[in-house]
Amino acid sequence: MEVNKITSNKVNTRYLTVKKESTTAVSSANIDRSDALMKELNIMANRNNISFKGSFELNLSTDELEKRTNKDYLITKKMLKADAPEYLNLEEGDKEALKHLVKAAYILEDINMKIDNPHNIPFREYLKSEVAKGNKNAELTKILFDAQKGINAIDNMSNKINLAKGYTEHPGKGVYPEDLSKEEFHQILIKMLNEGKDDEVKKILTQRSVVERNGDELVGIDYVDKFKEEFSHMADELDAAAETSTDRNFTKYLILQAQALRMANPMLDAYADKQWATLQDTPLEFTITRENYEDEMTGTIVENKELSKMLEERGISPIPKDFLGARVGIVNKDGTEALMAIKKYLPTLAKNMPYADEYEQNISTEGDTKQTMVDVDLVAVAGDVGAYRGGITLAENLPNDDKLSLQIGGGRRNVYHRQIRFISDMAKLQERLDAILDKEQHQYYLDEADHWFTIGHENAHSLGPKKACETLGKYRNIVEENKADMGSLAFVDLLTELGMYTPEQRKQIIVTTMTDNFLKSKPTLSQAHRVRTVMQNKYFADRGGYEITPEGKIHVNIDKVVPIAKEMLSEIIRIQLDGDFEKAEKYVNDNFVWTDNMELIAQKLQKVNKALNGRTESELAEKLLSE
Repeated sequence: MEVNKITSNKVNTRYLTVKKESTTAVSSANIDRSDALMKELNIMANRNNISFKGSFELNLSTDELEKRTNKDYLITKKMLKADAPEYLNLEEGDKEALKHLVKAAYILEDINMKIDNPHNIPFREYLKSEVAKGNKNAELTKILFDAQKGINAIDNMSNKINLAKGYTEHPGKGVYPEDLSKEEFHQILIKMLNEGKDDEVKKILTQRSVVERNGDELVGIDYVDKFKEEFSHMADELDAAAETSTDRNFTKYLILQAQALRMANPMLDAYADKQWATLQDTPLEFTITRENYEDEMTGTIVENKELSKMLEERGISPIPKDFLGARVGIVNKDGTEALMAIKKYLPTLAKNMPYADEYEQNISTEGDTKQTMVDVDLVAVAGDVGAYRGGITLAENLPNDDKLSLQIGGGRRNVYHRQIRFISDMAKLQERLDAILDKEQHQYYLDEADHWFTIGHENAHSLGPKKACETLGKYRNIVEENKADMGSLAFVDLLTELGMYTPEQRKQIIVTTMTDNFLKSKPTLSQAHRVRTVMQNKYFADRGGYEITPEGKIHVNIDKVVPIAKEMLSEIIRIQLDGDFEKAEKYVNDNFVWTDNMELIAQKLQKVNKALNGRTESELAEKLLSE
């Protein structure tokens, strides 16, 4: 969740570094598994007359490419296979629908590549042409490009990865002009506001526009208008899926979503989102994810007092731009049933949130919680939700607070990704525990407890102030993700008392969560999901939530963790309520401290786990695309 990638609610999601390594090798047969996925997209490229003028130069050396594509450094998460029983057991109408949903997802991936970086698609075509010539480095670079879904990314050691020389990442990604500086951006907006062009500025600052230069001004173009032909093609696929879908409610959602892709009307998206959030007992899963973690330009506005005041006087909220992803899957009934166990407790949790009498929150303390949740076997994750950039999304709580559907009475929906959370190597997990966790607490580490914690995290996104906190600027997502983590931990004791967890499960959640919070390296401030874990480690260490033994292992002081989490949660909610940028900045800076103990554990983790990044392998999706 925006405030969802384990990472988004990129704000409803807990954007975790995937810590288990795959035993799957990157073989020559896997070098270009995306050809089938690109078949549909090439049709689009030809139709749009994409020009590939100019040239690219590969940035990584042969040695670096060979290392980063080695199975020890590039982990693989496998989506459903072509003969998966989950697929074979579907009704024929849903099998046909699934084919169209996969095609729609990869059309959206192409769109997101454009808004991520305008050079992504030309570079991809360059790589394909070089691969055809037998360029080995291009083959290896394409593996990484397909994994991170773009030229630029960051690995799980917080190193920036640029696959093409000279094509660095910009704060505005592909949604703002590449040559637009923060200072010029602010001055242009001030000038336009002084000239009474409020409506034009609103279009620039909406979450659903691409911003371009228009003389000495800027203009915001709605995504649907900017990529009209692609979205229309995608809508056709959704309509085709709706024709054979066997579930009436899911079919209604597909029809509404197709309409929203054909016309630049936010209310149409709101109607589709509202219907999507009600889906509970459907055989198929299809989601368009819209999260705004990647936009580092819009959030700078709050740092300019003059501009912020002008916008506030005009009632204009600068909302970071959405980046787009698509999830296609098959709902797992057993997993979903287990998820639903927490739903009856959500009103009680809402009542127990800090300062609950000062704000309205999404979860009602009485009656309908407007929260659905499903566990999904994944067929494909495309675009933003599928980009493996140091980590990949484990679950999402959507829509985010800035979305119109919540204002018209819609609810939220949590979707959990089964294939992402599966362990691929239990021996490697044990090696990790032997390296960093006090031996006497191994009995309390349970990987499934990480899933329980994530459930709490995603539901906590729906708790707290019902506002998007845009005034917190670049700290907004850090604070929100921190809130979701602490909301999950803070209620562990209450949920144990209510019977949701056993005393043993309580210990497992606490020890597993605290252990998993340690990272392999210090993150950058732009990595909201990782920054908040450093903040928590510092906060808990200062208050005795854990200690490092003389042997250099983590020992969790189990009974201290929940009270500390409650304390931090209260401080976070206060910051969100106050909406003060300076207070948020001070809070983050005071707690975002990489300590000697964190570095000690990081060094141990690096020895155990060499992985730098990962990728997804989508056998069933490839089969469906080729049909």
